[in-house]
Amino acid sequence: QVQLVESGGGLVQAGGSLRLSCAASGRTFSSYAIAWFRQAPGKEREFVAVIRTSGDSTYNTGSVKGRFTISRDNAKNTVYLQMNSLKPEDTAVYSCAASNKYLLYYSDHASYDSWGQGTQVTVSS
Repeated sequence: QVQLVESGGGLVQAGGSLRLSCAASGRTFSSYAIAWFRQAPGKEREFVAVIRTSGDSTYNTGSVKGRFTISRDNAKNTVYLQMNSLKPEDTAVYSCAASNKYLLYYSDHASYDSWGQGTQVTVSS
């Protein structure tokens, strides 16, 4: 059980950058894998990236194309998503999610136990 709060969303021009933060409560943050998902209106929720307890990361390379970087700072109980070269198609609500179980299906939203409220990212052309 962990509570997550996202921040850092906003309006940005195409080609710009944003850094999202996912702040967690509790003392056991380092035992959780943290993922980012996004969902645009009328579209399915899409996996973006995950960082595991080991620090290893996996990305949805089909959508991210090397533009995003996930990182974690366990001392601050925070995971970051650095988003560069943003495109209008990146517009979505971005949510972070946590799992303290072994992740067999990291891109499946059902694999995660806790979710933040989401933060809106809007990229204008």
